[in-house]
Amino acid sequence: MTIDPAVCHGRPVIRGIRVPVAVITGSPAGGMSLEQVAAEYDVAPEDIQAALAYVTELVESERHLPLAG
Repeated sequence: MTIDPAVCHGRPVIRGIRVPVAVITGSPAGGMSLEQVAAEYDVAPEDIQAALAYVTELVESERHLPLAG
């Protein structure tokens, strides 16, 4: 993955193909299998796993506070 302010407004993308990480990680959430994601966006399974690991790390590194009720 790469982050470049000149590519996709600085959003993380899969290196070399400019597919945003959010598209890769959002597609399975929308019902696509990992195999379908790989075929649809021409990405390697390793790229999908890297994107999922990246998003997981972001979520785990954030501090989450309960909403006031």
